[in-house]
Formats: sequence, structure tokens, C-alpha cells
Amino acid sequence: MYSEKVMDHFTNPRNVGEIDNASGVGTVGNAKCGDIMRIYLDIDEKGIINACKFKTFGCGAAVATSSMATELVKGKTIQDALQITNKAVMEALDGLPPVKVHCSLLAEEAIHAALWDYAEKNGIVIEGLEKPKTDISETEEEEVY
Repeated sequence: MYSEKVMDHFTNPRNVGEIDNASGVGTVGNAKCGDIMRIYLDIDEKGIINACKFKTFGCGAAVATSSMATELVKGKTIQDALQITNKAVMEALDGLPPVKVHCSLLAEEAIHAALWDYAEKNGIVIEGLEKPKTDISETEEEEVY
């Protein structure tokens, strides 16, 4: 059973689309379920995320976690965005069924992938950011709980 927040973000997703000339773009998938998530970030010269949009191919939970993740990172600093975990996304949605937890991992990794892209484009190192996975299906079981 999905929470009201999950259903709201699935039926009325926020921040759908692309950002032209995005500061960073991250794409992550899950080969096991077929979900693919792409997050676009617009980061200003002070390191604040002014805008965040997404395009997701996947189930309702994947759309809802993408939508919530974009809401969570808007207005945050790069370091604050880096701290957004899959658990934070799930909590903001009032939970996900255990079989859909991997969708929140996609959201976390897509944020990290977009930040990684931003760092590479600007020749900087973001403290605490590791190279993101492009396919989370290989490690999701060990990281979810």
C-alpha cells in the first residue's frame, strides 16, 4: 500500500522535465526492474541548487521518489544535497513498500551522479562525493537497510 504522499507525487509529480545547459546531469538505472532516472541540476556560483528537474522511466514509486528528491534538493547547498539519502526520500514520502525501496536508492544515486557531473564540468572535488553507480541493482540489497 502506498502512502498519500507517494500517490500525490506519482499523480502530480513536481519538477518534471529538463534544464537546458544544466550545471549537472545524472542518470542512474536498475537493470533488474528497468527503472531509469535522470536528474538535472541548476547550480549558481555560490553552490546553491536553484532548480532541479527530472525525467524518469519506471513505476509509480520511481516517479514519486524522483519528484520528492527534486523537492528536497531545491534551494540546498551542494553539501546539503549530498547528505540527502534514500532514507530521507522515503521518510519524506511517509515510507515505501519494501519491494520499492530500490526506487529511493535511484533518487539518491541520481542526485550524486548529477553532482559528480557538475564537479567534473567545473574541475572541482566535492568533499564526500564518490563516483556514483550507473546501475544500482548490483548493490541495492546490501545498501537498502
